[in-house]
Amino acid sequence: MRLAFERVGSGEPLVLLHGVGHRRQAWYPVLDQLAEQREVILLDLPGHGESEPLVTEGRPLVDVLRETIRAFLADQQLDRPHVAGNSLGGRVALEAAAAGDARSATGLSPAGFWRTERSFAYTRTLFNTMSRLSRRLEPQVERLARTASGKALAYGWITAHPSRISSEQALADFHAFRRAQPALHEILAAAVPFTEPIPDDVPVTIAWGARDLVLPRVQLRRARVLLPNAEFVVLPGCGHVPMTDAPEQVAEVILRGSARRTIRGATDVAA
Repeated sequence: MRLAFERVGSGEPLVLLHGVGHRRQAWYPVLDQLAEQREVILLDLPGHGESEPLVTEGRPLVDVLRETIRAFLADQQLDRPHVAGNSLGGRVALEAAAAGDARSATGLSPAGFWRTERSFAYTRTLFNTMSRLSRRLEPQVERLARTASGKALAYGWITAHPSRISSEQALADFHAFRRAQPALHEILAAAVPFTEPIPDDVPVTIAWGARDLVLPRVQLRRARVLLPNAEFVVLPGCGHVPMTDAPEQVAEVILRGSARRTIRGATDVAA
């Protein structure tokens, strides 16, 4: 499966994985700061951006994504890089850590920490609602992408400050969301909680936007139970996709998470 990617900067390798319905350019607001200290690999997940379609052939989605990332790392000669991700990408980063494929893992509002199917039904309904809305907005998207109200309508559910998204990014993200619809619906239908143990020698950082509407911050409680050795960070004033809300804070969290060498037990930090 061919995956589109970019490699920028120098230093220890850091792979960045976006969320469902998004694209690798979601990381551009933090790229320059990260690339000063890391070789950054931006990756389009299967069925997203410029990558080939997601094909599961009836196999569990988690297995397909884990094996796809493992094959990509091998192809790029990346031996246990640091891996960070947002939402679905955060979940994939944690799966890589559990499988022994990541030197460290940082998840920004990672998927997989809902307690019940009912609680995830809220998230699934939200995505389905926005998918239908995006179809209706498509004829007007070029005009909407240039206005604050249009950005709020299209992105207020995933960011706390949609006006900080440039018009060019807003338009390209919208088209990426539309192109990712087949993968998005397959991923939502196959979603299951995260349950894999992560070895104690793999540093894990979990950061959550204080204003996350997609995966509510209450899920942080479940993450604390399942990942007792992780460092936990709350991002004030940030939504589900915090890279445009607070790029400097997010970059610092990722750099700090990928610099950790020892496990000191779970802690809470406000970035």
